[in-house]
Amino acid sequence: MPVQIAERWFEARRIDDDITLLWEPHVVPLLRCNIWHVRGRDRDLLVDTGMGICSLKEAARDLFDKPLVAAATHTHTDHVGGHHEFEDCLVHRLEADRLAEPRGRSKLHTRDSSPEEIRKLREAGYEVGEELVTALPHAGYDIESYRVRPARPSRIVEEGDTVDLGGRRFEILHLPGHSPGGIGLWEAATGTLFSGDAIYDGPLLDDIPGADVEAYVATMERLKRLPVTVVHAGHDPSFGRERLVELADAYLARRRAA
Repeated sequence: MPVQIAERWFEARRIDDDITLLWEPHVVPLLRCNIWHVRGRDRDLLVDTGMGICSLKEAARDLFDKPLVAAATHTHTDHVGGHHEFEDCLVHRLEADRLAEPRGRSKLHTRDSSPEEIRKLREAGYEVGEELVTALPHAGYDIESYRVRPARPSRIVEEGDTVDLGGRRFEILHLPGHSPGGIGLWEAATGTLFSGDAIYDGPLLDDIPGADVEAYVATMERLKRLPVTVVHAGHDPSFGRERLVELADAYLARRRAA
């Protein structure tokens, strides 16, 4: 069990005047979600909320100075742990029930994981040990007490719905494959895509509960046609259109060779 106590749980970096990246440095890369805050004129957008180990609302209170919608790109533990802190929660129809009633892995260690599960993650490219955090948020924290708390979906979305922040407008893209109700948030005016785990510059996971390889292949083909300028993904660094095509092509080639 980690014995280090974190000085702070979240780190933040301003990307531009409107976009700030937050992350949890003491969560292992497998579960270290990118949390994106997007400032609008009338309201703000929060894309995913991390693990929920510590209060995101409290840690980033200086950012959250106007009405805010917390979007879930999908409902895996590492992306929705903090959604319960926000009143306005957006999620795709196919995963709304999982936001309201979390299911699946909700632990900060792998001691109960099957050898097969660990093997698949390692083969995908992740270093997976017993602990999924490298520090504790405070002295006396009980790692066994961790649970993802239910959040109330206030906006249930489908392909083509929009999120208007005032001055910035995002279209919902349904991007299944990694999960049934995975979404991206697409701003055509700037070529900006918040892709969640549909695509990121790291080991993509499609051999997990709820994943669908055929749907993932279709999503990759769709993403290749999207005229993106920048992709802000669910994990790992942001990238442009050239890298998006490289990542999509690599996935398609791997699956066609399987």
